[in-house]
Amino acid sequence: MKNIRNFCIIAHIDHGKSTLADRLLELTRTLGARDMENQVLDDMDLEKEKGITIKSHAIQMVHHYRGEEYKLNLIDTPGHVDFSYEVSRSIASCEGALLVVDASQGVQAQTISNLYMAIDHGLEIIPILNKIDMESAQVEVVTDEICDLLGCDPADVFKVSARTGEGVAPILDAIVEKIPAPQGDPQGPLQALIFDSVFNSFRGVIAYFKIKNGSIRKGDKVKFFATGMDYEVEEVGILKMKLVPTAEIGCGDVGYVITGIKSATEVKVGDTITHVAHPCAKAIAGFEEVKPMVFAGMYPVQADKFEELRAVLEKFQLNDASFVYEPESSLALGSGFRCGFLGLLHLEIVQERLFREFDMDVITTVPNVSYKVYTTQGDVVDVHNPSGLPAQTLIDHIEEPYIRAQIISKSEFFGPIMKLCLDRRGTLIGQHYITADRVELTYDMPLSEIVFDFYDKLKTISKGYASFDYHVMDFRPARLVRLDILLNGEPADALSTLIHEDNAYDFGRRMCVKLKDLIPRQQFDIPIQAAIGAKIIARETVKQVRKDVTAKCYGGDVTRKRKLLEKQKEGKKRMRQIGSVQVPQSAFMAVLKLDS
Repeated sequence: MKNIRNFCIIAHIDHGKSTLADRLLELTRTLGARDMENQVLDDMDLEKEKGITIKSHAIQMVHHYRGEEYKLNLIDTPGHVDFSYEVSRSIASCEGALLVVDASQGVQAQTISNLYMAIDHGLEIIPILNKIDMESAQVEVVTDEICDLLGCDPADVFKVSARTGEGVAPILDAIVEKIPAPQGDPQGPLQALIFDSVFNSFRGVIAYFKIKNGSIRKGDKVKFFATGMDYEVEEVGILKMKLVPTAEIGCGDVGYVITGIKSATEVKVGDTITHVAHPCAKAIAGFEEVKPMVFAGMYPVQADKFEELRAVLEKFQLNDASFVYEPESSLALGSGFRCGFLGLLHLEIVQERLFREFDMDVITTVPNVSYKVYTTQGDVVDVHNPSGLPAQTLIDHIEEPYIRAQIISKSEFFGPIMKLCLDRRGTLIGQHYITADRVELTYDMPLSEIVFDFYDKLKTISKGYASFDYHVMDFRPARLVRLDILLNGEPADALSTLIHEDNAYDFGRRMCVKLKDLIPRQQFDIPIQAAIGAKIIARETVKQVRKDVTAKCYGGDVTRKRKLLEKQKEGKKRMRQIGSVQVPQSAFMAVLKLDS
């Protein structure tokens, strides 16, 4: 065990975590030169296209130091706030962390957030200053920021360029020297924490774990704590670029296990594996249950694909434990699922992955957050969906989730950022100058105000400099109303939203104008109305397509023309009573981009 080191790489998005991982893999010769490519651990097409890490990736390297061979288990983590759950799972299975900071950007919000998470778990932190080869690098300034944050000496900060490989080699020695070896009892009963799992259509579920006590061999009888079910181990092994089978995985090490489980629901991330014959006394206190922040409905494009969608979501949840779903139905869209996500980017990525990995095309409804509704009878109802809101007469008051947001930016953008936050009902809690020209703002804001386009707006007004991180605080009372969109007098429940009273009129009017452009013209006039209860607050009309019925009239009395027009009008009226309006998918997504 003394020759094992488990560590992860944490940083803000785009500070060079995956590139540093590439150099470490090269230096330890884990990959041959012909297999090497940029961001080699980002194995999803989507990750390469967007240039972000979505999943944590574990890999084992071997490093020789002072005549001894050390096993280094590296986990590369995502940097975006929407995937912070992946980071928390990686931190739970490590003893140390490399904290990477971009020399041109400096310390940013997600850097601080991930650092505190690592310190809470008692991890040893190795600070690394990356991108020192860039012209805009401010090496001394950013080194001082890191020293202020960690209380370390400037000499302790490794100055590297992950792109060129400059200064990376000493990090491997520092990992061996500074990060402690895992603690545990090799002779004790088996206790292994599952930190990730994937579904393979030939082998079933493959679970990735870290052993805290004991060891696991091929042929062992094991059971999973959460489900209490027994299995025989078909294969264990270590995680290289491919899965490498071995006879045994020892205490403190990281590996994978295949037990032939075919049902995705039997494996829970955060569960504990133990032996059937000599079980451990209790499960490992793993990471906390994830709380989704944004809810949206997902419906199959063809109604008969409902069961297929259920099977796909079950398999997908294995690989993304922060995604939750439950069945629901909608008048407009039929049967589907209410899904919970950690943020809008997470929603976008899930939708894209379902299409690419499972060939599943889905319709997504307007995202919203979860509210607590207190009724006049004294009950508390959790409402994820506007259609689940009780009648107005039964509601005593509604509470909405509030977040504590941390924004770090250059001080020249201080004014526009404050205006943006105030427009979104934010309350300034504090401001703190990290350096002479970098300021950290702390705001309390309603989660519903940042769900749509807050992050995009923040990036725009700060020219891409501001960084943003948040965590949920509590629920607070709010004056919310349900805004319905009526098409031809019928409510389109998929377009309903819960919105603050002060913003309802403006939002309803913009929705009507947008939908007027998106809904195709029919044989009859389509009124588009925004309503709060029985009160209509905005209206637009999609004009009918008309045939020129008076074309055959030439000369004669005007009553002939009028007779034909009246006849046409009667027909249109009849048509409007039985006509239904199809809402295109673009209309659901347009709600997110109302300002563009």
